[in-house]
Amino acid sequence: MFSAKDKAAILVEALPYIQEFYGKTIVVKYGGNAMVNDELKEMVMQDIALMKYVGIRPVIVHGGGPEITSFLHMVGKKSDFVAGLRVTDAETVEIAEMVLDGKVNSAIVNLLNQRGVRAVGLSGKDAGLIKAHKKLATVYEGDEVQKVDIGYVGTVEEVNTGLLEDLIENDYVPIIAPIGVGEQGESYNINADYVAAEIAGALEAEKLLLLTDVEGIYKDFHDKSSFISSLHAGEAREYIKSGIIAGGMIPKVEACLKALEQGAGKTHIIDGRLPHSIILELFTPTGIGTQVIR
Repeated sequence: MFSAKDKAAILVEALPYIQEFYGKTIVVKYGGNAMVNDELKEMVMQDIALMKYVGIRPVIVHGGGPEITSFLHMVGKKSDFVAGLRVTDAETVEIAEMVLDGKVNSAIVNLLNQRGVRAVGLSGKDAGLIKAHKKLATVYEGDEVQKVDIGYVGTVEEVNTGLLEDLIENDYVPIIAPIGVGEQGESYNINADYVAAEIAGALEAEKLLLLTDVEGIYKDFHDKSSFISSLHAGEAREYIKSGIIAGGMIPKVEACLKALEQGAGKTHIIDGRLPHSIILELFTPTGIGTQVIR
């Protein structure tokens, strides 16, 4: 147990970071195990509430892939993937929208509202928040590169920052489901990391935090001493080309690079499996995870 003196010291240690981030916008991509583990979920909600109450302006973008897969299984529909992206026909995108917007988003809003945070749930279709167009999957076959149509999978074309800024200025916390809207009003399912990156860039956020199920980036994943705590954008691009950054980490790092290019201050890939990972990153001297910076 911490003594009263220890607790006071912890609060004092956090003070410079609270002062630094007061009034700043921080975008959090909420996903991974922290969304399905009830204990971790509670801690993430506490972290977001604390951010809000110390004067930070949080914006939350959430995923929901496992929930979509589970619902598709319930209705007897198989999930197929191409280059890590879900093949999304008309029925699948309707289910994805229902799960992300109707189930996952509303649950997060409710949890934050219970903690006194004025959270508002949004789909990318609300007021044209996320305008999108079709994204083709890139498939490599030897020296050949093919672009494959995988249905209603989108990429962000434009973010309606006015809507988000209005909500933030009026003391609300936007909770955003990664569904975009096309020119004809059609829905697109979009990778939540990329949505968070585009929103962080468009808002020129102080930070983008991506919650994942890994500690961060390693030069050699099997060698724990090769952990990288800070990575420049140029190095990150080289590591992707050389294969040091591979697999599921590629979209995370690409999201960080996109956010930086668009105007975000810093980006961080952090382990959402750690209790209070957001607070550890923001309010302690060493932080956790890997930061990708300009």
